[in-house]
Amino acid sequence: MSPIRTTLRRAGLVAALTTAGVLAAAGAAFAHVTVHPETYAKGATDGVLTFRVPNEEDTASTTKVQVFLPTDHPVLGVLVTPQEGWTAQVTTTKLKTPVKTDDGTITEAVSEITWTGGRIRHGQYQDFNVAFGQLPNDTDQLSFKTLQTYSDGNVVRWIEEKQKGAEEPENPAPVLTLTAQEAETGSGGTSDSGSGSSSSSASSSAPAVAADSTSSSDSTARGLGIAGLVVGVLGLAAAGYALARGRGARSE
Repeated sequence: MSPIRTTLRRAGLVAALTTAGVLAAAGAAFAHVTVHPETYAKGATDGVLTFRVPNEEDTASTTKVQVFLPTDHPVLGVLVTPQEGWTAQVTTTKLKTPVKTDDGTITEAVSEITWTGGRIRHGQYQDFNVAFGQLPNDTDQLSFKTLQTYSDGNVVRWIEEKQKGAEEPENPAPVLTLTAQEAETGSGGTSDSGSGSSSSSASSSAPAVAADSTSSSDSTARGLGIAGLVVGVLGLAAAGYALARGRGARSE
């Protein structure tokens, strides 16, 4: 084989391996169990949380999903959306500190939701929707530790919490960020921070969060596309350089 062809093959191999590495890293980044939207206003009311569960195994299916809801900052009024092929079991726990609301004092809250009976196969994901009546207003984020069980008995524990300033852990728990409530100005020019404001914040924040999430996904896709183009250009440049050197050597 001529030196030119050998160099071209090597350049092509390097470009292919680099591209594969970029795509593999992108796949790993999207393989975690996540909650959507990623952000809600503190004290938001009448909203929906979606837990997205992808299947990471090549030879096994996901057959059980357990989501644990925090009870130190409870989510009130939880309702599970019926999911075709899946059966949901809801567990409630008595709260150490009851929560006072406009409708009375709440002494119990949902602490765990377990879905069984269905299958999430390789290359697929499943969305599990959970409606809530009210989110807490005394914390900045909620962590939903999740256990994902596969048909081969393997259990992936999405329970690790990211520490401030540290890199994302290998098996991060889904995290919902809670932002400050938006003040609602009434006709008298005063700010109302009651339930009406919470409801307004919830309804207005959802579209914004969806837009932010879409923007983030678009940015990631653009980044991967640029990375792929750079790899391709570098491979072509290397091939062209090798070809030019080969022709120069022949002419000499």
